[in-house]
This record gives sequence, C-alpha cells and structure tokens, in this order.
Amino acid sequence: APRRFDVGSSSITTTEPRRQTVGFTNGYDFGYFSLVVPTGSEITGFDKLAPGQRIGVVQGTVQESYVVDTLKLQPVIFPDYNTVYNNLKSRQIDAWVAPSQQASGTVQPGDPVEIIENTFSLDNFVAWAVAKENQPLIDALNSGLDAVIADGTWAQLYSEWVPRALPPGWKPGSKAAPIPQLPDFDAIAADKQDTATPAGGAAPKSTLTQLREAFLNWELYKQAIPDLLKTGLPNTLILTVCAAVIGLVLGMLLAVAGISRHWWLRWPARVYTDIFRGLPEVVIILLIGLGLGPVVGGLTGNNPYPLGIAALGLMAAAYVGEIFRSGIQSVEPGQLEASRALGFSYSSSMRLVVVPQGVRRVLPALMNQFISLLKASSLVYFLGLVANQRELFQVGRDLNAQTGSLSPLVAAGLFYLILTVPLTHLVNFIDRRLRQGRKPSEEDPLALSTSQEMI
Repeated sequence: APRRFDVGSSSITTTEPRRQTVGFTNGYDFGYFSLVVPTGSEITGFDKLAPGQRIGVVQGTVQESYVVDTLKLQPVIFPDYNTVYNNLKSRQIDAWVAPSQQASGTVQPGDPVEIIENTFSLDNFVAWAVAKENQPLIDALNSGLDAVIADGTWAQLYSEWVPRALPPGWKPGSKAAPIPQLPDFDAIAADKQDTATPAGGAAPKSTLTQLREAFLNWELYKQAIPDLLKTGLPNTLILTVCAAVIGLVLGMLLAVAGISRHWWLRWPARVYTDIFRGLPEVVIILLIGLGLGPVVGGLTGNNPYPLGIAALGLMAAAYVGEIFRSGIQSVEPGQLEASRALGFSYSSSMRLVVVPQGVRRVLPALMNQFISLLKASSLVYFLGLVANQRELFQVGRDLNAQTGSLSPLVAAGLFYLILTVPLTHLVNFIDRRLRQGRKPSEEDPLALSTSQEMI
C-alpha cells in the first residue's frame, strides 16, 4: 500500500511504468541478465531463443519486459524465482531469463542446469525506490551513494559481491561522482579458469538425490519447525478464529436478511453473497488489503494484519450465511406454525424455535467451512506481513525462498494436516451423532418413567 514503507531496496530496476508511481535515486548497479538452461540444451545463447519455446520469467520483472518487448516472445510467467527454477530443473520450461545475481546464487554445483550467457541493459539501471513526494530522502540517498563511491566503499562491496566489469559508458551515482576504481575482473576470471580442476565441477545429482534434497532435508525441518510452532501456528489460529467469529455473526445476519419478507433486506444480502462467493479468495484479500489500506491506515497503523482478518471474515460470511439459510429453511414449516399458535411472535418463533434447529442441522457444514477458512488464511501472505505476523505458509515459504528446498513447505503442510485432520474427524463424529441421536442410558428420565409405568 502507498507509504507503508519509506524505501524499497531489492535490486529494483527502473522502468518507465515504475517511474509513474514512485521516485528513484541515482543508479548503484546496471541491469544484468543471465540465460539459464537445462544441461545439454540446444539453446546456446539469447539469439537462440525462438517462438514455441517455453521461456520462464518472474512476473513484473524487467526480464519479462526484455523477453516481451526486446525479443518479441511470449514467456511463461511465474510468481517467484524458486518456482521458475524448480520448473527449469524438472525441464518443464526450456530456459530461464534471470537477474544475473539471482541466477548465480540459485544455481548450485550438481544441478542439472547451467548459465550459458549474460547480457546487460543500460536503459534501466538498479536504484532505490522512494515515494515521489519524498524528495529530501531521495537527495539524502543520492548524497550517501556518491560518498561511498568516492571513499572506495562501493568498489570494495561491488568487487566482493558482484564482481563483473562495468559496461562502457556507465558508472554508478551522479555525474559528479568519480568513476570507481575496480580490479580487472576479466583477468581474474581467466586465472581461475586456468587453475580449475579438469573434472570441471561437481557430478550431476541423481534423481533420487534431487527428490531427497527437495522434500526430505532434515536440517531444514529442524530449522523450520521452531518458527512454525512459535510464529506460524499462533498467527494461523488468530487469523482463522477471528475471521470465523466475523463470519458467524455477519453470516447469521445475511441468512436472516436472505429469508426476510422485505425485499430491501433480501436483495443486499443476495448481492453481497453473490459477490463474495463469486470472486477468487486471493482477489478479495488483495482488493481489501491493498485497496482499503490507505483509507484506514490511520486506524491500522498501515498494518495489513487486521485487514487480512477482515477480508477472511467477509469471505467466510458469504458462505456461512448460505449454510445458515439452508439450515433454517430446512426446518419444517409446522415448527413455525406451532410456535405461532402458542402465542409466540414471528421474531420470537424464529429466534427460539426455528433458528436453533436450523443451526443444529448445519453444524457439520459449519465445521467444514472452518477447515476451509483455516487453509485460506495462508493467502494473507500476499499482503506482506512482518516477521512476527507470518502464518504457517509464509514461515515455510520464506525459508523455501532462502534455500530453494521444498522441505520447509512440506513442514508447513504437516502443521496444516495436524490441524485439519482432527477437525475433519470431528465433523464426521458430529454428523453421525446428529443423525443417530443420543443413545438412551439407564439414567435416561424418559426410560425410567416408562419402566415405572409398566410396573
């Protein structure tokens, strides 16, 4: 949401569409792309990319723009780097156009892929993103960048982390900043090539080894479980329970309005239900979390956590309302007529006789909806939560993003199963109990009175 953060710093490349929404500092790096392909691929360079090939990119990146606008190709778009890389390793895509630094950090020795070519783009440099109206912060960052270039800090960090020659005609910082003094990276790379072992790197990993590292990395399980237990589980339960309360209260109101005799109550309830049941859950969460964020930022402190709860609760209400409505309408009309004959008003008959019976009949369906809500809480991940607000999925997803292994996500999935499997069996138990009724016991008052009359 606007103004939730002061600075964006994540190798953000400047583009014209981005300049329409945020301001940028001077550049501290240039756009550098890598082409990654499966080992033994017939694709040997960017010039070999052609229509009909499955070329992977991450959504919204300059690599996507490069493939679409420069190469005039239609790429396969993925939500994140780990997903596109896993698809490349499994040969579900033919190539990956990646940020060079991301590619070199992701490709590990023994992986069945290789980086075959690099290219650079000077049109869109890498800089810090700042709110357009925050010019003092932009000026301060530009001054700081020039200062670390002048004292050699930039050159030292650049040589350590991204050692590659600067392209002709480009330098970081403002025009007044000096040209950084960098070593001859090409000569260093040539020396390393000469001293490399003849084996040429690690042997390719077997399929079983790749599967074991992806799903059964026990060290990552040990690393993930404490965070899942201390952070992910409590937040998942908070999101689910709070949203369930909102859904139950609002759902009952929707159910009552939906069966009302007054059209001005029925139609709004119907429209609300149609909208919130018809839209995908992630769309609702993004529309409420990001769209309403600036409006209610004063109340929430620009914290998306309450908006995530509200979005989940509003979604749940649409489904719960229909469950309640079906339960209430399943009660025999004679129940209402009998209560009215005893002198109850319509509202009292509904509140004391019809609604309780209807709710009792739909308890299994309500429990199923609670399980669905528990799983849907993972979608709050899209709103961007701080570390202590992460739910189960995001805890596992963050460690997955850091390591590239799917083991943390498997660990998160096990926690979901620990929560949902007992609830599923509870639903089945409640359903059987409601269908069969309570078994009479020796102390059953009705059974005792009957036996006394027979004596």
